[in-house]
Amino acid sequence: MADNYLGKKMEDYMATRQPSVTKKSITLDKLLRKNRSHRGYDSSYEVRGDQLRRIIEVNTKTPSAMNQQVLRFRPVLKDEAHKVLPHIRLGGALPELKLPLAGEEPNAFVVVCSDVTGRYVDIDLGISAQSMLLKAAEIGLNGICIAAFNREAVKEALQLNIEPVLIIAIGRGKEKIELVEISADESHTYYRRDGVHYVPKVRLDDLIIG
Repeated sequence: MADNYLGKKMEDYMATRQPSVTKKSITLDKLLRKNRSHRGYDSSYEVRGDQLRRIIEVNTKTPSAMNQQVLRFRPVLKDEAHKVLPHIRLGGALPELKLPLAGEEPNAFVVVCSDVTGRYVDIDLGISAQSMLLKAAEIGLNGICIAAFNREAVKEALQLNIEPVLIIAIGRGKEKIELVEISADESHTYYRRDGVHYVPKVRLDDLIIG
């Protein structure tokens, strides 16, 4: 009788159990398309510390040249953003726009640092930056890599004891960005038209050799 009782209880439980909801899969192709470089951000959205930690955390899983793991990361939230903003430059191909526009500045950053130089660091830097930006896209944020910045000024402003080598802005982008397929001999320079930011990308057939 006990066996029948337990069996009936299990049947009742299974009958009332809600079907599991399968999350819509996020493919790499989707993330790559979402991972566009934004130069304008929604200033009303404030990036949280836990979000930056999740973005930085990808570096505990990514490859590293000779596994030396020479990069370090300084999160910068809204309360410190003013220390970084005067020392960065965005939109080098569109100097007439003076990007970011007033009121569209990012209010969070990840400052990537290292006291090592050389090509192994550059390899790590590329892997790290792309991985962090993909993570940002996965959690509904956007970003941009910033190489044009005053290193000494940023180092002093944030009181870093290690050299800053790259800055990644993080926020909720507000730009409309479209990819444009081009041949290898066409201009690679991004441009804007009617409020849309266009990014030329060389087509697959021109990327493949032979």
